[in-house]
Amino acid sequence: SASDVSSAPKPGHFASTKPWTLARVPPLPRSIRQPEAHSKKDKLKLSAHHGEEIDMATSQLSRKTGVIVGDDVLKLFKYAQEKEFAIPAINVTSSSTVVAALEAARDKKAPIILQMSQGGAAYFAGKGIANDKQQASIAGAVAGAHYIRSIAPIYDLPVILHTDHCAKKLLPWLDGMMDADEAYYKEHGEPLFSSHMIDLSEEEVDYNIETTAKYLKRAAPMKQFLEMEIGITGGEEDGVNNEDVDNNSLYTQPEDILNIYNTLSAISPYFSIAAGFGNVHGVYKPGNVKLHPELLNKHQAHVKDKTGAKDNKPVFLVFHGGSGSSKVEYKEAISNGVVKVNLDTDLQYAYLTGIRDYVLKKKDYIMSQ
Repeated sequence: SASDVSSAPKPGHFASTKPWTLARVPPLPRSIRQPEAHSKKDKLKLSAHHGEEIDMATSQLSRKTGVIVGDDVLKLFKYAQEKEFAIPAINVTSSSTVVAALEAARDKKAPIILQMSQGGAAYFAGKGIANDKQQASIAGAVAGAHYIRSIAPIYDLPVILHTDHCAKKLLPWLDGMMDADEAYYKEHGEPLFSSHMIDLSEEEVDYNIETTAKYLKRAAPMKQFLEMEIGITGGEEDGVNNEDVDNNSLYTQPEDILNIYNTLSAISPYFSIAAGFGNVHGVYKPGNVKLHPELLNKHQAHVKDKTGAKDNKPVFLVFHGGSGSSKVEYKEAISNGVVKVNLDTDLQYAYLTGIRDYVLKKKDYIMSQ
């Protein structure tokens, strides 16, 4: 079954020597530590269990390789739901992290989502650039997008080009990227990015939905996907700290999902929802994180019942904070309609171990220079 999933690459692989793999490091004991070595028999792929299923997925796409957009993203998400697999969304910050992720996906014959956060995009531009008006994050994201569009086709797999959490204070970043999307659309008939994420989960629900709808209206003529979040993702990522939020706010209610679905589906079918089911960014001590992926099934059932949808899983759902999660948690979430799993912390450490081990091995030589 394509529902066998996992979170992290095999440790010790560095982009310039060996590619990342989509193999799983054993569940981290939710306190930050280095991933352990891991046997081949335990490798659990994030996307397809068999290359044949990926071939079936890409056979439905108008573009078989490189960055896909619009209806191709829609078809891939629907196929993922049908076959019960999720597409890994990997945060990239440089050409080397892009290449590492693409090599891993190519070797596993798996589609992949490459995404940039606001901080990661600024890093792509260079840490020496001022970012008081999001200019570094805009320029870095646009540069990264053009690089990915240029390099992805030679890896012979479909790539979804995405940007990660955009909170209210970061909306100028999203505005700048959508300006670039519209300019690219005028020339090429498609947006520069496949999709963006708007994250107003810390705001009032009405404001969240109304503002998301406004941005979806802007994206809709380009058939661009928009991911939104309802229910806060705990922990800390990219300078956004939700470690002290009330645990109840980590769990989304079915009524909110229905409200979002009714509002956004009236505008465009190109949207997904990151619904909170206890998700936390990073890895934490056992017992501190209580995921309840069974709640996602209730969301789907509620939307189906109230809208009369024919599909048992009418909503494209997103799993945030995937690092350190168990196989069981992944499988249940995906069986309930999750099509995208965000992975960052585990992969940062896997990437770090490759650099660390290489530098330590060559320490004497490096110190002699």
